[in-house]
Amino acid sequence: MKNLVRILGIDDGPFKFSDEKVPVIGVVMRGGYIDGVIRSEVHVDGTDATAVVIALVNNSRFKEQVRVVLLDGVALGGFNVVDLEAVYQTTRIPCISVTRDRPDFIAMKTVLKTKFKDWEHRWAIVGKEDLMVVDTGHKPIYARAFGIDDKEAKNVLMRSILRGALPEALRVAHVIATAFVKGESKGNA
Repeated sequence: MKNLVRILGIDDGPFKFSDEKVPVIGVVMRGGYIDGVIRSEVHVDGTDATAVVIALVNNSRFKEQVRVVLLDGVALGGFNVVDLEAVYQTTRIPCISVTRDRPDFIAMKTVLKTKFKDWEHRWAIVGKEDLMVVDTGHKPIYARAFGIDDKEAKNVLMRSILRGALPEALRVAHVIATAFVKGESKGNA
């Protein structure tokens, strides 16, 4: 993959579990430059996140140029899980979920069992593949990739980190999503 590929970073805004929906922001970046921003929303703890991400990608004028989709975590709006394998199969664009902290799978499974009748379906998506650890030289991040091998996924992630440990498209998506909800962002992702 070329050094300066267009990456679509997707993150949700801050929310309360009493909210019906939460905004979802996608930022298309190439190198350190923003090429575009797209927006949608998902239901908090709903089941529409996979369809929303697919629509964000497929309906974007940037689709033909985007080479990788990055998602901050494996869910949007609480436990509205995104089936990244389905996103890849539908869009044919490699997908990588990224998290700063190693997920506590035992705690996640407990919450899913407690809160959701369809917990087994959600758990099947959350626990699909082993996480890879990406040493950023700052703090490791954890990722899961579909449609791209781990070595190339790590290369994409490392090339997309401008400062800190988070890929820039995800950091910017987080900043914009926070400003969209709160009126301004703190600047930290």
